Amino acid sequence: MALLRFGSDFPIPTLQRELERFLRNPAISLGLSGYGAYPPLNVFENDHGAVVVAEMAGLDPSQVNIGCQGRTLTIRGERKPREAGNGVAYHRRERSFGEFSRSLQLPEDYDLEKAEAKYENGLLIIRVPKAEAAKPRQITIQAG
Repeated sequence: MALLRFGSDFPIPTLQRELERFLRNPAISLGLSGYGAYPPLNVFENDHGAVVVAEMAGLDPSQVNIGCQGRTLTIRGERKPREAGNGVAYHRRERSFGEFSRSLQLPEDYDLEKAEAKYENGLLIIRVPKAEAAKPRQITIQAG
């Protein structure tokens, strides 16, 4: 194990690289959200609600199921391997295959019943609007 000296001249990018190297260690498990979980997700919020972007290149969208229960959004499907043919030997095989499932719990501020999904250019984009009660509203002042 390498020893690192931390001081005032220690660059932040080096610390970030060392942390990423540590988290990619197979002995460290972060569960279903750890390194290598499929599909990789980006989740962000805009003025209208939450947006979940799942990277699913090469999948047929009809083979992907999106469900919700309570505050939990679940993406399920199966990646099937492409047959390379007879007599083919792989030099490297990094793409995983098989069934997958990712669940994401959203705050109560979002209305999962009104969620919409679309698939474009290998990305599954799910938009979950904010619940009406969570949206900011203007209160009018009445003259007394």
